[in-house]
Amino acid sequence: MRLKELRKQKNITQLKLAMDLNMNQNTISRYENGEREAGYRELILIADYFHVSLDYLLERSDDPTFYSEQT
Repeated sequence: MRLKELRKQKNITQLKLAMDLNMNQNTISRYENGEREAGYRELILIADYFHVSLDYLLERSDDPTFYSEQT
């Protein structure tokens, strides 16, 4: 997951990200270190927070573009 990369690009600490997402800082650390995998709800929260696609967050694409269908 590109979480650490995205967080550092925005100059955000693990603690700030955790507080903004209503998570524990230790959880963010474990996601970044590969010690724990985020569930789909957490993945969506993180992708929305950084305005990137889930595929980009999960390193399935190099295109960070977030696509949203709006009517």
